[in-house]
Amino acid sequence: MNRWMIFLFLIMVACGSVEPIPVSDRTPLPVLDTPPSTSISPAPVPSATSALPTLPNAVSFPDPNNYQWQGWIPGLENPVDIQNAGDGSGRLFIVEQPGRIRIFANGQLLEPAFLDITDRVDDSASEMGLLGLAFHPDYEHNGYFYVNYTEAGGDTAIARYQVGADGNSADPNSEKKLLGVKQPFPNHNGGAVVFGPDGYLYLGLGDGGSGGDPFGNGQKLNTLLGKILRIDVDQGDPYLVPGDNPFGSEVWHYGLRNPWRLSFDHVTGDMFIADVGQGSWEEIDVAPAGQGGLNFGWNLFEGNHEYAGGSSSGITGAVAEYDHGQGCSVTGGYVYRGILPEWQGIYLYGDYCSGYVWGLFIGDQGWQNQLLFESGARISTFGVDESGELYLADYAGTVYKLALR
Repeated sequence: MNRWMIFLFLIMVACGSVEPIPVSDRTPLPVLDTPPSTSISPAPVPSATSALPTLPNAVSFPDPNNYQWQGWIPGLENPVDIQNAGDGSGRLFIVEQPGRIRIFANGQLLEPAFLDITDRVDDSASEMGLLGLAFHPDYEHNGYFYVNYTEAGGDTAIARYQVGADGNSADPNSEKKLLGVKQPFPNHNGGAVVFGPDGYLYLGLGDGGSGGDPFGNGQKLNTLLGKILRIDVDQGDPYLVPGDNPFGSEVWHYGLRNPWRLSFDHVTGDMFIADVGQGSWEEIDVAPAGQGGLNFGWNLFEGNHEYAGGSSSGITGAVAEYDHGQGCSVTGGYVYRGILPEWQGIYLYGDYCSGYVWGLFIGDQGWQNQLLFESGARISTFGVDESGELYLADYAGTVYKLALR
Protein backbone atom coordinates (compact mmCIF):
# COMPACT_ATOMS: atom_id res chain seq x y z
CA MET A 1 0.00 0.00 0.00
CA ASN A 2 1.47 3.41 -0.98
CA ARG A 3 1.99 6.32 1.38
CA TRP A 4 -0.97 8.28 0.03
CA MET A 5 -3.38 5.44 0.79
CA ILE A 6 -2.00 5.08 4.31
CA PHE A 7 -2.33 8.84 4.86
CA LEU A 8 -5.92 8.78 3.60
CA PHE A 9 -6.73 5.87 5.89
CA LEU A 10 -5.35 7.65 8.96
CA ILE A 11 -7.56 10.66 8.20
CA MET A 12 -10.59 8.35 8.00
CA VAL A 13 -9.76 6.80 11.37
CA ALA A 14 -9.50 10.24 12.93
CA CYS A 15 -12.97 10.99 11.61
CA GLY A 16 -14.39 7.84 13.16
CA SER A 17 -15.33 6.28 9.82
CA VAL A 18 -12.95 3.34 9.53
CA GLU A 19 -12.12 0.65 12.05
CA PRO A 20 -10.97 -1.71 13.39
CA ILE A 21 -8.39 -3.07 10.93
CA PRO A 22 -6.22 -0.30 9.49
CA VAL A 23 -2.99 -1.04 7.68
CA SER A 24 0.09 -1.10 9.89
CA ASP A 25 3.79 -1.37 9.12
CA ARG A 26 4.92 -1.20 12.73
CA THR A 27 7.09 -3.81 14.44
CA PRO A 28 5.41 -5.80 17.24
CA LEU A 29 6.81 -5.74 20.76
CA PRO A 30 7.88 -9.12 22.15
CA VAL A 31 6.94 -8.31 25.77
CA LEU A 32 4.43 -5.82 27.13
CA ASP A 33 5.40 -2.97 29.38
CA THR A 34 4.19 -2.25 32.93
CA PRO A 35 0.68 -0.74 32.66
CA PRO A 36 -0.18 2.81 33.69
CA SER A 37 -2.27 3.23 36.82
CA THR A 38 -5.36 4.69 35.16
CA SER A 39 -8.60 2.71 35.21
CA ILE A 40 -12.24 3.01 34.25
CA SER A 41 -15.05 3.45 36.72
CA PRO A 42 -17.25 0.39 37.31
CA ALA A 43 -20.60 0.26 35.56
CA PRO A 44 -23.82 -0.78 37.33
CA VAL A 45 -24.73 -4.40 37.96
CA PRO A 46 -26.93 -5.78 35.13
CA SER A 47 -30.52 -6.68 35.94
CA ALA A 48 -30.10 -10.36 35.03
CA THR A 49 -27.65 -12.65 36.75
CA SER A 50 -25.56 -15.39 35.22
CA ALA A 51 -25.20 -18.99 36.27
CA LEU A 52 -22.55 -19.67 38.89
CA PRO A 53 -19.25 -20.88 37.43
CA THR A 54 -17.92 -24.32 38.25
CA LEU A 55 -14.50 -22.86 39.17
CA PRO A 56 -13.99 -19.98 41.59
CA ASN A 57 -13.82 -16.63 39.87
CA ALA A 58 -11.23 -14.02 40.72
CA VAL A 59 -12.40 -11.38 43.20
CA SER A 60 -9.70 -8.89 42.22
CA PHE A 61 -7.40 -8.25 39.31
CA PRO A 62 -4.01 -10.01 39.29
CA ASP A 63 -0.84 -7.94 39.38
CA PRO A 64 -0.07 -7.56 35.66
CA ASN A 65 3.63 -7.12 36.42
CA ASN A 66 3.76 -10.88 37.04
CA TYR A 67 2.64 -11.62 33.47
CA GLN A 68 3.70 -10.96 29.92
CA TRP A 69 2.43 -11.36 26.39
CA GLN A 70 4.92 -13.84 25.03
CA GLY A 71 5.70 -13.85 21.31
CA TRP A 72 4.22 -17.11 20.02
CA ILE A 73 3.51 -17.16 16.28
CA PRO A 74 5.40 -14.78 13.95
CA GLY A 75 5.30 -14.49 10.18
CA LEU A 76 1.57 -13.87 9.62
CA GLU A 77 -0.06 -11.49 7.16
CA ASN A 78 -2.68 -9.26 8.77
CA PRO A 79 -4.12 -11.74 11.30
CA VAL A 80 -7.72 -10.92 12.26
CA ASP A 81 -9.03 -14.05 14.03
CA ILE A 82 -7.64 -16.92 16.13
CA GLN A 83 -9.65 -20.10 16.69
CA ASN A 84 -9.25 -23.71 17.75
CA ALA A 85 -11.16 -26.61 16.22
CA GLY A 86 -12.14 -28.25 19.52
CA ASP A 87 -11.07 -31.59 18.09
CA GLY A 88 -8.34 -32.46 20.58
CA SER A 89 -5.55 -31.72 18.11
CA GLY A 90 -4.22 -28.69 19.99
CA ARG A 91 -3.89 -26.73 16.74
CA LEU A 92 -4.52 -23.01 16.38
CA PHE A 93 -6.13 -21.64 13.23
CA ILE A 94 -5.26 -18.05 12.33
CA VAL A 95 -7.30 -16.07 9.82
CA GLU A 96 -5.30 -13.78 7.52
CA GLN A 97 -7.42 -10.94 6.16
CA PRO A 98 -6.44 -11.36 2.47
CA GLY A 99 -8.24 -14.72 2.44
CA ARG A 100 -6.20 -17.48 4.06
CA ILE A 101 -6.51 -19.63 7.16
CA ARG A 102 -3.19 -20.83 8.57
CA ILE A 103 -2.56 -23.70 10.99
CA PHE A 104 -0.08 -23.47 13.85
CA ALA A 105 0.88 -26.94 15.09
CA ASN A 106 3.92 -28.44 16.80
CA GLY A 107 5.60 -25.07 17.06
CA GLN A 108 5.33 -24.03 13.42
CA LEU A 109 3.04 -22.57 10.78
CA LEU A 110 2.10 -25.29 8.36
CA GLU A 111 2.34 -24.96 4.60
CA PRO A 112 0.25 -24.76 2.54
CA ALA A 113 -2.60 -22.82 4.13
CA PHE A 114 -5.53 -24.74 5.59
CA LEU A 115 -7.81 -22.73 3.29
CA ASP A 116 -6.93 -20.19 0.60
CA ILE A 117 -9.84 -18.27 -0.91
CA THR A 118 -7.93 -15.13 -1.84
CA ASP A 119 -9.40 -15.49 -5.33
CA ARG A 120 -12.94 -14.77 -4.05
CA VAL A 121 -12.24 -12.46 -1.09
CA ASP A 122 -12.38 -8.70 -1.68
CA ASP A 123 -9.99 -7.02 0.75
CA SER A 124 -9.64 -3.78 -1.22
CA ALA A 125 -10.67 -1.65 1.78
CA SER A 126 -9.26 -1.75 5.29
CA GLU A 127 -12.31 -3.38 6.89
CA MET A 128 -12.95 -5.89 4.13
CA GLY A 129 -11.53 -9.36 3.66
CA LEU A 130 -11.76 -12.74 5.34
CA LEU A 131 -12.93 -11.65 8.78
CA GLY A 132 -14.17 -14.55 10.89
CA LEU A 133 -14.01 -18.32 11.43
CA ALA A 134 -15.98 -20.82 13.51
CA PHE A 135 -15.76 -24.60 13.75
CA HIS A 136 -18.91 -26.65 14.04
CA PRO A 137 -19.34 -28.13 17.56
CA ASP A 138 -19.20 -31.58 15.93
CA TYR A 139 -16.28 -30.67 13.66
CA GLU A 140 -14.32 -33.74 14.71
CA HIS A 141 -16.95 -35.87 12.95
CA ASN A 142 -18.50 -33.71 10.21
CA GLY A 143 -15.51 -31.52 9.28
CA TYR A 144 -17.63 -28.37 8.85
CA PHE A 145 -16.37 -24.86 9.50
CA TYR A 146 -17.86 -21.46 8.72
CA VAL A 147 -16.39 -18.17 7.55
CA ASN A 148 -17.45 -14.57 7.15
CA TYR A 149 -15.87 -12.68 4.26
CA THR A 150 -16.52 -9.81 1.85
CA GLU A 151 -16.89 -10.98 -1.70
CA ALA A 152 -16.37 -9.06 -4.95
CA GLY A 153 -18.09 -5.70 -4.60
CA GLY A 154 -17.87 -5.72 -0.81
CA ASP A 155 -21.01 -7.59 0.22
CA THR A 156 -20.89 -9.99 3.19
CA ALA A 157 -20.90 -13.73 2.56
CA ILE A 158 -21.40 -16.39 5.23
CA ALA A 159 -20.22 -19.75 3.94
CA ARG A 160 -19.54 -23.30 5.06
CA TYR A 161 -16.51 -25.35 4.04
CA GLN A 162 -15.39 -28.90 4.77
CA VAL A 163 -11.99 -30.22 5.79
CA GLY A 164 -10.17 -32.68 3.52
CA ALA A 165 -9.08 -36.21 4.31
CA ASP A 166 -5.64 -35.20 5.61
CA GLY A 167 -7.13 -32.92 8.28
CA ASN A 168 -4.75 -30.05 7.56
CA SER A 169 -6.34 -28.72 4.39
CA ALA A 170 -9.82 -27.84 3.20
CA ASP A 171 -11.23 -27.87 -0.30
CA PRO A 172 -12.09 -24.35 -1.59
CA ASN A 173 -14.60 -26.02 -3.91
CA SER A 174 -16.58 -27.35 -0.93
CA GLU A 175 -18.08 -23.91 -0.31
CA LYS A 176 -21.78 -23.73 0.49
CA LYS A 177 -23.06 -20.18 0.90
CA LEU A 178 -25.55 -19.76 3.71
CA LEU A 179 -26.25 -16.06 3.72
CA GLY A 180 -25.41 -12.92 1.76
CA VAL A 181 -25.87 -9.38 3.05
CA LYS A 182 -25.67 -6.26 0.90
CA GLN A 183 -23.22 -3.68 2.23
CA PRO A 184 -23.87 -0.06 1.24
CA PHE A 185 -20.36 1.08 2.26
CA PRO A 186 -16.98 -0.68 2.59
CA ASN A 187 -16.63 -0.21 6.35
CA HIS A 188 -18.47 -1.58 9.42
CA ASN A 189 -18.70 -5.15 8.16
CA GLY A 190 -18.42 -6.73 11.60
CA GLY A 191 -17.14 -10.22 10.87
CA ALA A 192 -17.75 -12.41 13.92
CA VAL A 193 -18.82 -16.04 13.39
CA VAL A 194 -19.33 -17.89 16.69
CA PHE A 195 -21.15 -21.00 17.84
CA GLY A 196 -23.03 -20.44 21.06
CA PRO A 197 -23.50 -22.89 23.93
CA ASP A 198 -26.94 -23.67 22.45
CA GLY A 199 -25.34 -24.99 19.25
CA TYR A 200 -26.64 -22.12 17.11
CA LEU A 201 -24.41 -19.97 14.93
CA TYR A 202 -24.14 -16.30 15.88
CA LEU A 203 -23.03 -13.62 13.41
CA GLY A 204 -21.95 -10.04 14.09
CA LEU A 205 -22.77 -7.44 11.42
CA GLY A 206 -22.07 -3.72 11.44
CA ASP A 207 -24.54 -0.98 10.57
CA GLY A 208 -23.53 -0.80 6.91
CA GLY A 209 -20.84 1.81 7.24
CA SER A 210 -20.13 5.42 6.40
CA GLY A 211 -20.42 7.41 9.64
CA GLY A 212 -23.24 8.04 12.10
CA ASP A 213 -25.43 5.25 10.66
CA PRO A 214 -26.98 7.40 7.89
CA PHE A 215 -29.77 4.88 7.18
CA GLY A 216 -30.60 4.25 10.84
CA ASN A 217 -29.90 0.52 10.42
CA GLY A 218 -28.92 -0.02 14.04
CA GLN A 219 -32.49 0.63 15.22
CA LYS A 220 -34.33 -0.97 12.30
CA LEU A 221 -35.56 -4.52 12.74
CA ASN A 222 -36.21 -5.07 9.02
CA THR A 223 -32.51 -5.20 8.14
CA LEU A 224 -29.71 -7.54 9.22
CA LEU A 225 -27.23 -4.66 9.49
CA GLY A 226 -26.21 -3.45 12.94
CA LYS A 227 -27.23 -6.76 14.50
CA ILE A 228 -26.21 -9.99 16.15
CA LEU A 229 -27.85 -12.81 14.17
CA ARG A 230 -28.68 -16.33 15.37
CA ILE A 231 -29.31 -19.22 12.98
CA ASP A 232 -29.57 -23.01 13.12
CA VAL A 233 -27.17 -24.49 10.56
CA ASP A 234 -28.16 -28.08 11.40
CA GLN A 235 -31.73 -27.63 10.19
CA GLY A 236 -33.15 -26.31 6.93
CA ASP A 237 -31.38 -25.51 3.69
CA PRO A 238 -29.22 -23.53 4.03
CA TYR A 239 -30.35 -22.84 7.63
CA LEU A 240 -33.38 -22.45 9.89
CA VAL A 241 -34.37 -19.46 12.00
CA PRO A 242 -34.76 -20.76 15.58
CA GLY A 243 -38.33 -20.60 16.80
CA ASP A 244 -37.37 -18.63 19.92
CA ASN A 245 -35.60 -15.82 18.06
CA PRO A 246 -37.33 -12.71 19.45
CA PHE A 247 -38.39 -11.03 16.20
CA GLY A 248 -39.24 -14.01 14.01
CA SER A 249 -36.15 -13.40 11.89
CA GLU A 250 -32.40 -14.03 12.10
CA VAL A 251 -32.04 -11.01 14.44
CA TRP A 252 -31.03 -11.84 18.02
CA HIS A 253 -29.79 -8.43 19.27
CA TYR A 254 -29.77 -4.98 17.66
CA GLY A 255 -28.54 -1.42 18.14
CA LEU A 256 -24.89 -2.09 17.22
CA ARG A 257 -22.51 0.02 15.18
CA ASN A 258 -19.65 -2.34 14.34
CA PRO A 259 -19.32 -5.36 16.65
CA TRP A 260 -15.65 -6.27 16.32
CA ARG A 261 -15.59 -9.64 18.04
CA LEU A 262 -18.13 -11.36 20.22
CA SER A 263 -17.57 -14.37 22.46
CA PHE A 264 -19.31 -16.51 25.04
CA ASP A 265 -18.11 -17.33 28.52
CA HIS A 266 -18.21 -21.12 28.21
CA VAL A 267 -18.94 -21.45 31.96
CA THR A 268 -21.84 -18.98 32.30
CA GLY A 269 -23.02 -18.77 28.69
CA ASP A 270 -23.04 -14.95 28.79
CA MET A 271 -22.27 -13.14 25.52
CA PHE A 272 -19.66 -10.37 25.42
CA ILE A 273 -19.74 -7.89 22.52
CA ALA A 274 -17.17 -5.20 21.72
CA ASP A 275 -18.84 -2.43 19.70
CA VAL A 276 -16.59 0.08 17.95
CA GLY A 277 -17.55 3.69 18.62
CA GLN A 278 -18.16 6.60 16.28
CA GLY A 279 -15.96 9.44 17.46
CA SER A 280 -15.78 9.47 21.24
CA TRP A 281 -16.64 6.20 23.05
CA GLU A 282 -15.77 2.50 22.72
CA GLU A 283 -17.97 0.00 24.55
CA ILE A 284 -18.35 -3.52 25.89
CA ASP A 285 -21.87 -4.95 26.01
CA VAL A 286 -22.96 -8.09 27.85
CA ALA A 287 -26.03 -10.20 27.13
CA PRO A 288 -27.00 -12.71 29.85
CA ALA A 289 -27.07 -16.34 28.77
CA GLY A 290 -30.07 -17.23 26.61
CA GLN A 291 -31.52 -13.71 26.59
CA GLY A 292 -32.30 -12.31 23.14
CA GLY A 293 -33.92 -9.15 21.85
CA LEU A 294 -31.64 -6.63 23.55
CA ASN A 295 -31.19 -3.15 22.09
CA PHE A 296 -27.67 -1.81 22.72
CA GLY A 297 -28.62 1.69 21.66
CA TRP A 298 -26.71 2.69 18.52
CA ASN A 299 -27.24 5.23 16.95
CA LEU A 300 -29.31 6.82 19.69
CA PHE A 301 -26.37 6.28 22.02
CA GLU A 302 -22.64 5.85 21.64
CA GLY A 303 -21.61 3.85 24.67
CA ASN A 304 -23.72 5.26 27.50
CA HIS A 305 -23.77 8.75 25.96
CA GLU A 306 -26.34 10.36 23.68
CA TYR A 307 -25.46 10.40 20.00
CA ALA A 308 -28.48 10.99 17.77
CA GLY A 309 -30.55 11.21 20.94
CA GLY A 310 -33.80 9.65 22.02
CA SER A 311 -35.39 7.81 24.89
CA SER A 312 -33.21 5.43 26.91
CA SER A 313 -36.25 3.25 27.62
CA GLY A 314 -35.54 -0.31 26.56
CA ILE A 315 -31.85 0.36 25.94
CA THR A 316 -29.29 -2.05 27.43
CA GLY A 317 -26.35 0.09 28.48
CA ALA A 318 -22.70 -0.75 28.08
CA VAL A 319 -21.06 -2.44 31.08
CA ALA A 320 -17.72 -0.78 30.28
CA GLU A 321 -16.56 2.03 28.04
CA TYR A 322 -13.54 4.21 27.39
CA ASP A 323 -13.05 7.46 25.54
CA HIS A 324 -10.74 8.23 22.65
CA GLY A 325 -8.09 9.57 24.95
CA GLN A 326 -7.32 5.87 25.64
CA GLY A 327 -7.72 4.42 22.16
CA CYS A 328 -9.80 4.57 19.00
CA SER A 329 -11.15 1.12 18.17
CA VAL A 330 -12.12 -1.61 20.63
CA THR A 331 -11.18 -5.25 19.98
CA GLY A 332 -13.27 -7.81 21.81
CA GLY A 333 -11.69 -10.68 23.72
CA TYR A 334 -12.62 -13.64 25.90
CA VAL A 335 -13.39 -14.57 29.47
CA TYR A 336 -10.29 -16.36 30.73
CA ARG A 337 -10.87 -20.03 31.65
CA GLY A 338 -7.34 -21.43 31.39
CA ILE A 339 -5.01 -22.86 34.04
CA LEU A 340 -4.08 -19.57 35.78
CA PRO A 341 -6.49 -19.39 38.77
CA GLU A 342 -5.98 -15.67 39.37
CA TRP A 343 -7.45 -14.83 35.94
CA GLN A 344 -10.58 -17.01 36.23
CA GLY A 345 -13.73 -15.25 35.06
CA ILE A 346 -11.94 -12.10 33.89
CA TYR A 347 -12.83 -10.86 30.41
CA LEU A 348 -9.83 -9.37 28.62
CA TYR A 349 -10.20 -7.00 25.70
CA GLY A 350 -8.07 -4.35 24.03
CA ASP A 351 -7.78 -1.38 21.70
CA TYR A 352 -6.35 -1.48 18.20
CA CYS A 353 -4.79 1.98 18.26
CA SER A 354 -3.34 2.30 21.78
CA GLY A 355 -2.55 -1.38 22.40
CA TYR A 356 -4.09 -1.17 25.85
CA VAL A 357 -5.54 -4.36 27.36
CA TRP A 358 -8.26 -4.12 30.01
CA GLY A 359 -9.81 -6.67 32.34
CA LEU A 360 -13.48 -6.80 33.25
CA PHE A 361 -15.41 -8.91 35.73
CA ILE A 362 -18.55 -8.69 37.83
CA GLY A 363 -18.11 -8.55 41.59
CA ASP A 364 -20.06 -7.54 44.67
CA GLN A 365 -19.86 -3.88 43.65
CA GLY A 366 -20.94 -4.45 40.05
CA TRP A 367 -18.78 -4.51 36.95
CA GLN A 368 -15.12 -3.88 37.73
CA ASN A 369 -12.96 -2.66 34.85
CA GLN A 370 -9.22 -1.95 34.94
CA LEU A 371 -6.45 -1.15 32.52
CA LEU A 372 -3.86 -3.92 32.88
CA PHE A 373 -1.35 -3.93 30.02
CA GLU A 374 0.14 -1.42 27.60
CA SER A 375 1.12 -3.68 24.75
CA GLY A 376 2.43 -1.52 21.96
CA ALA A 377 0.61 -3.88 19.59
CA ARG A 378 -2.08 -3.11 17.06
CA ILE A 379 -4.52 -5.55 18.62
CA SER A 380 -6.69 -6.94 15.83
CA THR A 381 -8.13 -9.95 17.66
CA PHE A 382 -7.93 -12.27 20.65
CA GLY A 383 -8.28 -16.05 20.72
CA VAL A 384 -8.24 -19.07 23.00
CA ASP A 385 -6.82 -22.55 22.56
CA GLU A 386 -8.46 -25.82 23.58
CA SER A 387 -7.13 -25.39 27.13
CA GLY A 388 -8.62 -21.93 27.51
CA GLU A 389 -5.29 -20.10 27.28
CA LEU A 390 -5.53 -16.60 25.86
CA TYR A 391 -3.80 -15.06 22.83
CA LEU A 392 -3.83 -11.72 21.07
CA ALA A 393 -2.76 -10.82 17.55
CA ASP A 394 -0.79 -7.81 16.42
CA TYR A 395 -2.06 -6.86 12.96
CA ALA A 396 1.57 -6.41 11.94
CA GLY A 397 1.89 -10.20 11.95
CA THR A 398 2.56 -11.81 15.34
CA VAL A 399 0.39 -13.71 17.80
CA TYR A 400 1.19 -13.41 21.53
CA LYS A 401 0.21 -15.63 24.48
CA LEU A 402 -0.62 -14.53 28.03
CA ALA A 403 1.96 -16.18 30.29
CA LEU A 404 3.78 -15.86 33.59
CA ARG A 405 7.00 -13.87 33.51
